[in-house]
Amino acid sequence: MTIDWGWFPDHQDDLVTLTLDHLSTAVPAVLLGLLIALPLAVIAHRVRPLRGLLLGISNVLFTIPSIAIFVLLLPVTGLTRTTAVTGLTIYTLVVLLRNTVEGLDSVPAKVREASTAMGARPLRTLLTVELPLAFPVIMAGVRVATVMAISLVSVASYIGYGGLGQLFTDGFQRNYPTPVVAGVVLSLLLALAADAVLVTVQWLCTPWLRRRA
Repeated sequence: MTIDWGWFPDHQDDLVTLTLDHLSTAVPAVLLGLLIALPLAVIAHRVRPLRGLLLGISNVLFTIPSIAIFVLLLPVTGLTRTTAVTGLTIYTLVVLLRNTVEGLDSVPAKVREASTAMGARPLRTLLTVELPLAFPVIMAGVRVATVMAISLVSVASYIGYGGLGQLFTDGFQRNYPTPVVAGVVLSLLLALAADAVLVTVQWLCTPWLRRRA
């Protein structure tokens, strides 16, 4: 396989544009997935009969091939970025929902009982005690969901919103490996950079863990 190194400086602007386009699809999907997963996880944690149902539905959705989800959404949302973001959001749900439930489950019952004994209402206990203690587990899910979303954006090139995935399509169609290599490397760097940012956010938001270390 021969790489045309002169191709990279000639297409620098295109690479930047595609990278930003990649992010503009992946990031909203993760944020929307988290917004949906948080209340569902609280329900699954506190209403045990619904736990299996909610986790089961998310698992079933995850088994649907990503390209099939985009195709199923096309009659509703059309060839728009909404289709790509919605499909990726569905995929992030299984990871985010399960990790958030596990994070809430990991909070010791005695801690919740102590908060209640001090007069805290359930919502306050959730916001000031349970979610902060569950935060490291939740963030682990966010990290996995983010890397997964970044990798799956490329599939959305089928509907024209694949970001760096368009480089794969271009390279395969022309039997020209250079754009493919560029897409793979940039996708990998994007995933590593996003993970590093999330690790930093977790480190900044959990000072009690730093003191313990």
